[in-house]
Amino acid sequence: MHAHPDDETINDGALMARYVDEGVHVTVVTCTLGEMGEVLVPDLAHLAFERAGGLGEHRVGELAQAMKELGVTDHRFLGGLGRFHDSGMVWSESGGAMAAPELPAGAFWAADLLEAAGHLVEVLREVCPQVLVTYDQFGGYGHPDHVQAHRVSTYAVALAAVPSYRPDLGAAWDVAKVYWTAMSESKLREGIRRLRELGDDTTFQGMDPDGPLPPFVVPDELLSAAVDSTGYVEQKLAAMRAHATQITVDGPFFALSNSVGDEAWGVEFYRLAKGTPGPPHPDTGLETDLFAGLVTSDVGDD
Repeated sequence: MHAHPDDETINDGALMARYVDEGVHVTVVTCTLGEMGEVLVPDLAHLAFERAGGLGEHRVGELAQAMKELGVTDHRFLGGLGRFHDSGMVWSESGGAMAAPELPAGAFWAADLLEAAGHLVEVLREVCPQVLVTYDQFGGYGHPDHVQAHRVSTYAVALAAVPSYRPDLGAAWDVAKVYWTAMSESKLREGIRRLRELGDDTTFQGMDPDGPLPPFVVPDELLSAAVDSTGYVEQKLAAMRAHATQITVDGPFFALSNSVGDEAWGVEFYRLAKGTPGPPHPDTGLETDLFAGLVTSDVGDD
């Protein structure tokens, strides 16, 4: 469950490619078309919301290509294509993102929570997922659409499990485990340190590998799972390239050497928000599989 096209790949791309390859059914739900995003391709600058517009429609195609690169065949927009509009954001004095004073029409941030959750309830009851992945209560870095995706996901998971709630949306389904995406503090510090050694002073500009870090960084002792999908880094990077208007896959940040890059992009971290953790890795104390401890027969043939 992600807010905009590209969020799914940045946060979970390697994990999704791995699970698809292992035969797990993966469903991606995107809440908006990302109409308010920046445009990094000069020839497409006219698509920006403040100009001619059309970025959202273009990003639908980028997302489709990214899904193809990851092997994901089940992708939906929450409530249907274009039901909710990218809310945009501004930066607060504290350094986090926040809602802008004026929102576009249909902004996801202003959506009725019950209505939005109802759309996800319908998906949950149809797909019957054992695991749902979304953002934490701060949306990682405060983006209002990420925060709203967290709220909608949390509410929908609760409602979907109530047999008497909206039986017209399908039979009740209780999602066994819910995870929040996370950034490991130790791994980020290690990555920044390596970039500085390579002479890159612009990536994560202003961040000191030994100093304070922004709120999207999670202390390692609060992490629940580290899923190693380093064998699928190329698929993740290909999917990131598909989101060309939003991500530039070049420079030292994407060319970390001596396997550091593979680990940086291939090991994805999570916090368990609902459910019972599976067996921990003996060295890290973290789960290595989001489905650990679950009985696969609970979902029939999946």
